[in-house]
This record gives sequence, structure tokens and C-alpha cells, in this order.
Amino acid sequence: MYNMNRKLAQLEAEGKPIQVGVVGAGQMGRGMVTELVMIKGERPAICADINIDLAVHAFEYGGVKPEDIVKTTDVEEASKAIKAGKYVATNDSSLVTKTPEIDVVVDVTGVPDVGARIALDAIAAKKHIIMMNVESDVVIGPYLNKLAQEAGVVYTGTNGDEPGAVMELYDFATAIGLNVEVIGKGKNNRLDRACNPDTVLEEATRRKMSPRMLCAFKDGTKTMVEMTAMSNATGLVPDVIGGHGIACDVKGLNDMYRLKEDDGILNKHGVVEYVRGIAPGVFVTVSTDNDEISYQMQYHSMGPGPLWTLYRPYHLCNLETPLTIGRAVIYHEGVIVPKGGLVSEVITVAKKDMKAGEHLDGIGGYTTYGSIDTHEHAKEAGFVPFGLINKNAVLKKDVKKGQLLTYDDVEIDKNTLIYQIRQKQDEIFG
Repeated sequence: MYNMNRKLAQLEAEGKPIQVGVVGAGQMGRGMVTELVMIKGERPAICADINIDLAVHAFEYGGVKPEDIVKTTDVEEASKAIKAGKYVATNDSSLVTKTPEIDVVVDVTGVPDVGARIALDAIAAKKHIIMMNVESDVVIGPYLNKLAQEAGVVYTGTNGDEPGAVMELYDFATAIGLNVEVIGKGKNNRLDRACNPDTVLEEATRRKMSPRMLCAFKDGTKTMVEMTAMSNATGLVPDVIGGHGIACDVKGLNDMYRLKEDDGILNKHGVVEYVRGIAPGVFVTVSTDNDEISYQMQYHSMGPGPLWTLYRPYHLCNLETPLTIGRAVIYHEGVIVPKGGLVSEVITVAKKDMKAGEHLDGIGGYTTYGSIDTHEHAKEAGFVPFGLINKNAVLKKDVKKGQLLTYDDVEIDKNTLIYQIRQKQDEIFG
């Protein structure tokens, strides 16, 4: 982001670094805390995790000495430690939103209902909220964004995560007058719809990841969540339920993403997609109605047209999140937020044959995975939003592997905060 390095260096020189509270010290949170210790203009003042040792280790990875880490769940003690230039580790996520010195809260938990609580508490405390928890955003993002606007704070997704990285390309393309026909991302892991935390355990251990997180990557749920966030921020929709998910290189996208009548694969343009073969990059495929601009695109070696693909070959996820933090505080702007109500929905698919009475288990689990559909069609069909599925959801009927689950199939746990917020959101946005 232009000039952010100088803006943050200025805050550092003035002795006024942005005080950040991070919730979640798994792989993503750990790396973010480590980086925040090292950079100028921002400090990870508090790191919270249900396992406090993980929060402590996150600081240690950044080179913080043990004597400079204060373990506490007390607001006054946390405040005193931050004023003294120390770092706070806690197993109470509410400490992040209650401590007055914190300017920005970053949710890195990946748990939909937990994300709902963190976001509500942050907004109520008039703190900016950065949602790396896209799983919550695609269920209740419009409502949370509305609350944040009313409170005068920023609610946003993050730089570096695929939706934020795509949004940069989308904003660039539309700013220079190009028509955006397709946006999307590469699939980072080989697709395995039937995987579960046990089948990925060895790889997850080797990669220092949560097995459930890796499972959510491999079974495609994370990809569907990210595509839904892209859709809700831009208005583009899936061409088909789940997307086409073609295997292709970047150059091939210009031909593959033509309409079917032009020997391509798409029924329509204005869609979100994912591609097997261009990971870890993101892309935007564009067109123009102007002959001169078409000539200029060809002149600049973008290909013969009528489609051209802008490609970013990396996304650094948590390592780019400090840019989002700075943007929220310095410019009072978000990176990627829902345009209004939901445009697309992450719907729920059975991983295996199951019997009535069986409990489901949510993201990265043994029973279900997520897919993408338009919000309008999902609502008409009665599909269950994937973010509402947890271990207390119970099947009412027998279901088959690959079945799209509806409210007729599942008894949802209505006691969760995210369910209650979703009901309010549906009342407001329809």
C-alpha cells in the first residue's frame, strides 16, 4: 500500500504506535504477532488464545523476552502493562475488547460463533475490527458492517487474505475503466471432499497447523468461504453452485472464461471462480468495449483479447494484515466489506451418508463441507448456511454423501450468537 511504510514510521517516531489486540494464536495469529513485534508503528499489545501458552509463544517467536510478557485476565493489570511497554498474554478474549489502550482488534479464530462475539464486543467498545475470520463475515458481515458504521469504527476483511488481495485487483481494474468479468483465486491444496481431521493429521502436524484448519482447506470449504466474501463485496456471483473449478494456467484463463457460445465454459460473465493450477495467486479477468483500449491492452502484451487476466502470484495473508490495521486507523478505511446484504451464501454439503439423529460438526470436521450458491437461490431452496452448523446441529432425516442440506434436513442450534445475529440481519436486509 502506497506510503503506509512512511505513515507507520512516523507513528513510531512520535511514540504513538497503534495498539493491536489479536485473538487467536494458531498458525495465522502466531505469524501476525511475530511480525507486529518487529515492524514500526504497530504493537501486538495483547494476544489472546484459549491456550495461553500459544499466546506466550507467539510473542517469543518475535523475540520478546519472558520478563516482558505479562499473563493476566485483569483489565487494570493489562492496561498497566501496556503503558509500561510490555506485552499481554491471556486466555480471555474479552480482555482484548475491554482494555482501553487497544485501538484495533484482529479476529484470527476462524470459528464463526466466536467471531460474532469478538466483533460485537469490539464495535461496542468503539474499536476497529479486522476480520480474518471470513467464516463469520460470510454469514453476518452485512449486519456487523452496519453496526460498525453506526459506531464510527471500521469493520473489514484483511489485506493478504485472498478476498482482500482480489479486491485490490478489482479496484485497480475498475478504476482504470475495465469491465470485470471474472474474479477468483487459485486452490492451494489438492481437493479432497471426504477428508477429515484424522486423515490430514500427519500433514497438519508437519506444517504446524490445526488439523481442522487444514481439513477446511483440503475439502474446499475455505475456498468457498473466500469466494463468497469476494461475491458479497463486489456483487459478482457464482456461475454454478460450487463454481467450475477448472484446472488451468493463467494464460489459459483468457480463453476458458469466454461464454459457452464463444467456446468458453461460462454461462454468464460477472462471476466468482476458483482455479486448480495457479495457487497461491488471485486473479481478475477483464474486458473492454473500446477498440482503442483493446489495442492498448494488446500493445502492452496482455494478449489478443477479448479477455485479459490480471494476476497476483502470491498472497501473504497474516503478514499483510498490518497494512489493513494501518489503513483502518490512519485512513479510517476498510479493505473488503459487504456491499449491502448478502449476494452469495456458503451452503452445507454432507461429506458422507448419515442417519437421522446424528450430530454435525462444522468447519474442518467429519460430517460436512461448504459450497457456494447465490443468496437468492439458497434462500429459495432452504439451504442451511454453513456458518450456522456446529456440534449441536442434528439431522432430522437420513442424508446421502454430496447432498445439499436444507432446514428440513437439519435441526439448527438456535442458541448461538451467530444464529441470533443472522435472524436480525435477515430482517434488515431480507
